[in-house]
Amino acid sequence: MFCPLSNTASKVLCIALLVLGATQSLVHAQALVIPRFSDETASAGIESRFENADDEFLVGGGVATFSCDASGLPSIYLTAGANRSKFYRNQSAMGATLKFIEVTSGLETTNAIGAYPIDIDGDGKTDLVVLRVGEVQIYRGLGNCKFELANDRWNIHTPQHWHTAFSATWEAGNSLPTLAFGTYTDLKRKRYPWGTCTPALLFRPEAKAEKYGAPMRLEPSFCSLSMLFSDWNRSGHADLRVANDREYYKNGREQLWQMQPGKTPRSYAQGDGFKPLQIWGMGIASMDLDGTGYPDVFITSMADNKLQKLDGTDGTLKPSYSDVAFKRGATAHRPYVGGDIKPSTAWHAQFEDVNNDGYADLWIVKGNVSTMADFASRDTNDLLLQKPDGNFEEVGDKAGIVTYLTGRGGMLTDFNGDGMLDMVVVNRLANATLWRNVSSGLGSWLQVRLHEDDSNRDAIGAWIEVDLGGRIIRRENTIGGGHASGHLGWLHFGLGNAQEVKVRVQWPNSGGQWSAWQSVNSNGFYVLDKSTGATPWSAPRPADAAAPVSLSATLRVSLGSSETAPK
Repeated sequence: MFCPLSNTASKVLCIALLVLGATQSLVHAQALVIPRFSDETASAGIESRFENADDEFLVGGGVATFSCDASGLPSIYLTAGANRSKFYRNQSAMGATLKFIEVTSGLETTNAIGAYPIDIDGDGKTDLVVLRVGEVQIYRGLGNCKFELANDRWNIHTPQHWHTAFSATWEAGNSLPTLAFGTYTDLKRKRYPWGTCTPALLFRPEAKAEKYGAPMRLEPSFCSLSMLFSDWNRSGHADLRVANDREYYKNGREQLWQMQPGKTPRSYAQGDGFKPLQIWGMGIASMDLDGTGYPDVFITSMADNKLQKLDGTDGTLKPSYSDVAFKRGATAHRPYVGGDIKPSTAWHAQFEDVNNDGYADLWIVKGNVSTMADFASRDTNDLLLQKPDGNFEEVGDKAGIVTYLTGRGGMLTDFNGDGMLDMVVVNRLANATLWRNVSSGLGSWLQVRLHEDDSNRDAIGAWIEVDLGGRIIRRENTIGGGHASGHLGWLHFGLGNAQEVKVRVQWPNSGGQWSAWQSVNSNGFYVLDKSTGATPWSAPRPADAAAPVSLSATLRVSLGSSETAPK
């Protein structure tokens, strides 16, 4: 458009139109693409209720997602409280509607409230940690989606406590991971739960042995409902963040335990820069939202959800955080639909790029503890899309995920391999809910799985960077966080309009060294191997997917190994 210079009034009007057009173009360019979801719970074959015979199941209600066969697609383990937990093997065709079948796996147990997949012994077959009211149960993967109880094998025995949180990391020099378990109130003192928080436990492997020594008590303990090992200051090793429920502790607070190999953990205090914070800590989500290289942390609570940003990312770092939830529109402190204006109760939280635009979004599962009159009873889950300016916008109602069931744990993951993240939620006193992402017009995507030939096969603790061509996005590979729910397998990146990107990995215990940048195509799966680099992965033919081959074997085949999975 050309603005004539001979007529001042015309020129002013023309310039105004140009500015308006440019503004509209900018707004259009930054307009959020809202994902759409379809409830496929019934058609997919999911039927599991998290129910309680007593108050022990007011918290918890978790789900674990992981692959255990050649399909490469994650199956689902649903805890059910007083009911028997269930394992659903993924039968979905790539890119099609969701299909699952309940199978006998060896994981069936009662009193289960949370679950986290992990490869403890580094054999390439996923194991499972199941949090329970009672002793924690550790299941060893046998391949072909079969498991056996392995507490005795690894000498992992916990007291008969109310186990409500878990995280794991590999400390330098150890072949087995360090395991942290959080507990809640003393079950023997139900009438007086105030101040009866039982100790958290830390299991470290014995030197030169494939088993664990006696657990260490992490005290004081303040009724933890979520734990996450994370390298918050990029020091090369992870510390342990703990979200605690102030409903029951005395003189407690949120915690960050300093971990150093071979040394007794130390809780950071105010003198270290860790500011006192007392909330109803339920779940933890962690992601580098701003491209600083350091993870931001979201902690769910009852109304008072926190989005914590590290204070200063230059010079000597202290564990000092400031809350930016209000500033960035991420408080999620009350229901946004349904007419209930009382405060929300938030549980599981997860950062993932749901619309694949290159910016991590925030998903929160909500539900009243029971019948707490001061808090919302019609309390739906949130889906907050992050905009390019770093602020968040609620779109849960537009995305089709509104439900007034009482949510607890959940997981965002791609169940049918189409590059779009689906949702599964565990609900208290109701059936679990499964949504398929049926969006159109989303951005490109990349899914990667890490692999290294040592005991830490999945490279827990690694950092992955993806260069979109001028902007780098990154995430840390962790086990823990959320609320009683975990995932192991493909890591998802939204790429926006990028068609070819570069990726690199900072492997655990690498002294801070990064692998070389490698170019990969968008809309694909890649195995990132520490020795051989990026290898494209594609799903096997449907006939092969039903064969009794573990995903780990599939990965090894894709890397050129002749090793096969057990029959």
